[in-house]
Amino acid sequence: MRRILILAPAFLPSPAAAQDTEEPEEIVVTAGLPATPGEAAYATSEIDREQVVSAPSGRIDEVLQGVAGVQQFRRSDSRSSNPTAQGITLRALGGNATSRALVTLDGVPQADPFFGYIPFAAIAPETIGSVRVTRGGGAGPFGSGALVGTIALASAGPDLINGALASSSVNNRGETEVAAVFAPRIGEGYLLANARWDRGEGFFTAPEDDRVAASVPAAFDSLSGGVRLVQPVGPNLRAELAGRAFRDERTLRFAGADSRIAGQDLSLRVSGGGDWQVEALAYAQWRDFSNIVVSSTSFVPVLDQRETPSTGFGGKVEIRPPVGADAILRLGTDLRVAEGEIAEDRISAASGNIFASRAAGGRTSDLGFFAEFDRRFGPLVLTAGLRADRFGVTGGFQCDFDGGGTLSGEVLPADRSDWGVTWRGGAAYEITPRLSARAAAYRGFRQPTLNELYRPFVIFPLVTLANPQLENEELTGFEVGADWRGEDGAELSLTLFDNRLENVIANSAIGPNLRQRRNLDAIEARGIEASAGYGAGPLRIDTSLAYTDAALALDGSRPPQSPAFSVTAFLRWEASERARVILSLRHVGEQFEDADGADVLPAFTTLGATASYRVAGPLELVLRGENLTDETIVTSNSGGSVDLGVPRTVWLGIRSGL
Repeated sequence: MRRILILAPAFLPSPAAAQDTEEPEEIVVTAGLPATPGEAAYATSEIDREQVVSAPSGRIDEVLQGVAGVQQFRRSDSRSSNPTAQGITLRALGGNATSRALVTLDGVPQADPFFGYIPFAAIAPETIGSVRVTRGGGAGPFGSGALVGTIALASAGPDLINGALASSSVNNRGETEVAAVFAPRIGEGYLLANARWDRGEGFFTAPEDDRVAASVPAAFDSLSGGVRLVQPVGPNLRAELAGRAFRDERTLRFAGADSRIAGQDLSLRVSGGGDWQVEALAYAQWRDFSNIVVSSTSFVPVLDQRETPSTGFGGKVEIRPPVGADAILRLGTDLRVAEGEIAEDRISAASGNIFASRAAGGRTSDLGFFAEFDRRFGPLVLTAGLRADRFGVTGGFQCDFDGGGTLSGEVLPADRSDWGVTWRGGAAYEITPRLSARAAAYRGFRQPTLNELYRPFVIFPLVTLANPQLENEELTGFEVGADWRGEDGAELSLTLFDNRLENVIANSAIGPNLRQRRNLDAIEARGIEASAGYGAGPLRIDTSLAYTDAALALDGSRPPQSPAFSVTAFLRWEASERARVILSLRHVGEQFEDADGADVLPAFTTLGATASYRVAGPLELVLRGENLTDETIVTSNSGGSVDLGVPRTVWLGIRSGL
């Protein structure tokens, strides 16, 4: 197995640092500035490229959930869920369709500007070199979005892709997946270009006994492509120019219940330097979403969310001045702006005519200033960071129209802005060359999304109102842990944590079949995270476990969509020079649909597998299996009406170049 390492300054305390005679099998220089020594104070997990490209589903969302405690709002995968439900969180800190974790790709935030979900269909696993999950509130660049942690994805380069790769697969339902990546070296830099197309009729999310004539499988059709050019632009400086476009269409449960997302992204990053190191990043995102809601009783369209154009843009500048061989100082500023609006029509189930329309939207902004200092004292590393953010909610509006297009109601919330201060700090101590201990404390926040502020929605007969007065969510927490690395790749990590999430944004009942997004009191979450790995000859096993005792401070009830227990395990077997088998096990404990705990989502355990055989040269046959035991996965439960997750699925394909 190839190990993917992150290059860092020489004084980063690491068990591997003392093993002068050991050399990694492969080193990949990560994009941007190197990791700082202070990262050792925080609980982190890394996913290497082999695991990324071996997911049985071939989807990046399954890869991320290979770390116990990482979860989406829904248990559905990115082929069978509503795209707006693809929020990512950590540590069972309450179900929310908006991401409470900051997800970046090569330093660029990935959350949708309007809804806050992650467009997983736009992130091709075959282009990813590594994934790093850091838990806890952030105080560095874009720390305002890292409420519960950061998931940093780094693109692969030609050293991992080796020129080009291509793959094509088909499953037992006739669904197809085609992908290609081209990564030539150009001068002292390289180009990374990719394209991917996934399509299929899908599976029935409705249980067989609940299906009606209008029930259809969850069809999907997604297309994405991107280009990333990396070139030196001066002594010790390099520039990365990246562009991406994607389209993702899905049908959910009933005929005509179609959703579509589309986007275009552009970014430029310059990084490097000598004694003075610098990183400058600028990005822009253009997104759109449309969705048709079909009545679950009459099975005809009742709401047409015809467009949701939104724009996100921002950037950062970070400077690391020389402060001595045993210290690093980070100074910088960053900016995030999101603006957008939604236009939707309400349709009469009886006549099919539009009887009301709505337009709503606004703008959020965050200008941050940060400083962080790391200092080594022999085996001890101390780190401390501070952020100050000027955030604003402006230009909000909600306009309602009757069927003839006449304005029937208007809400224009007052603009508002404020300052916020967050922080983080910690210590890492190298007890022996193989054993280290760490401790950290932090405070972070997340702004409400435009969706939470301005967009009401209806899931008949339940109406949920928007709330333009929502306040920021805030998290305060601390953790302690230890990490051990033995011989032959043996690893063990243990973390104890205590987090408190305040001003929790959730849907709160205010009347019969009527809810509103509101700031609730708090969620208190305490728990344990553990991971272990061991390799012997051709075999290696990696496991992770997360247990969280989470409760709403108001009444002690468990937050919705928050399992107490989750476990993952991966077994890799290099059967021969040509053959490889990877087994993946995932268990997620029982959780509840809503805060009242009436609708239960039972625990489930799934087994996946990927087997490959190299036929000739770089050409491989690949056999993949999802949910091989055909476990029933309940993804939603509304008063006994349930949706189901992916059943047993088997893929057969060819692959060249990995």
